Amino acid sequence: MKRNRIALYIDLLFCLVIIPLAIMLLPVDRWIANDTGILISLISYVYTLYFVYRLICLPKLFMQKKYLHIAILLIILVSITVLLTYLPIPNNHPNDSAEQIIIRKNIRRQTIWFFFLIVTGFSLAIELTFELFRQILSLQAVEAEKNKAELALYKAQINPHFLFNTLNTLYALVLSGSDKTESAFIKFSGILRYMYSQSDFELIPVERELDYIQQYVDLQKLRLNHHTQVNLSLEASNKQILIPPMILITFIENVFKYGTSSDTDCSAHISIRVNEERLTLETENSVMRRREDGICGIGIANCRKRLDLLYPNRYELRTEETDGKYTVFLNIQLK
Repeated sequence: MKRNRIALYIDLLFCLVIIPLAIMLLPVDRWIANDTGILISLISYVYTLYFVYRLICLPKLFMQKKYLHIAILLIILVSITVLLTYLPIPNNHPNDSAEQIIIRKNIRRQTIWFFFLIVTGFSLAIELTFELFRQILSLQAVEAEKNKAELALYKAQINPHFLFNTLNTLYALVLSGSDKTESAFIKFSGILRYMYSQSDFELIPVERELDYIQQYVDLQKLRLNHHTQVNLSLEASNKQILIPPMILITFIENVFKYGTSSDTDCSAHISIRVNEERLTLETENSVMRRREDGICGIGIANCRKRLDLLYPNRYELRTEETDGKYTVFLNIQLK
């Protein structure tokens, strides 16, 4: 719609400003007196030529490799232009010499070709510009669809990763015969409902995400004993601030996966602060276990890729291990 308005403004500019100004360069008063028919034919020809170019769109035909169509169109337009130069000159001055008549013919011929080149150049320049914009918009649309598909893939990979770890927690509770098992399954069912109810949304209110994180932390606490102390802090200046779903869960998941113990005293701290401008996540946990292969898991890698797509050059992610403590700092600029 916006591009159509711009095209309309350009057409009006050309038809109401540029062409009239160009025609005023001619000796209009003399042409009206002596060559009225020629002047009317020239004006009609100029406007018709312009709208033919705008309708046909030569750059688009060129992109489609329709070279024969372009050649035929140019031959027809050039032929019409040549025929226009051969229109008879009115005999309003019978005393004009043959040399004066030739001069008048040459001036008319040069004028017609001048307007042909002006209209052709202007039209091609406009169409090339619009075609360039069309190509840019097309590439942006393709890139957006690609990013959307990649985001869907990363979310699909995160969910099974999360489910696998949570099922391990439930399995441990069942094996231990804990009286917390029923409560754990209730919380797990609530988490599942959240995961699949938000899967089609690109953004959700932060209130829902924080409630989901609270449920996840509560579920993890059910399998922990007094050796692990968990501190969770959730703050949101506005509960309706929109953020991508499940953008933080992998970091919190890793706190419980690698930073808890059932026989050694340890602690885990999780802080999430959200305001209109930014989202900040900070975690610190004791390093109680490591991956056997020593390689970073797919969860963190997917989070980085997802952040790159959602917030390019608008986030900071730092991880550090010092004196047996592993810390994560994530700062996302929301606006």
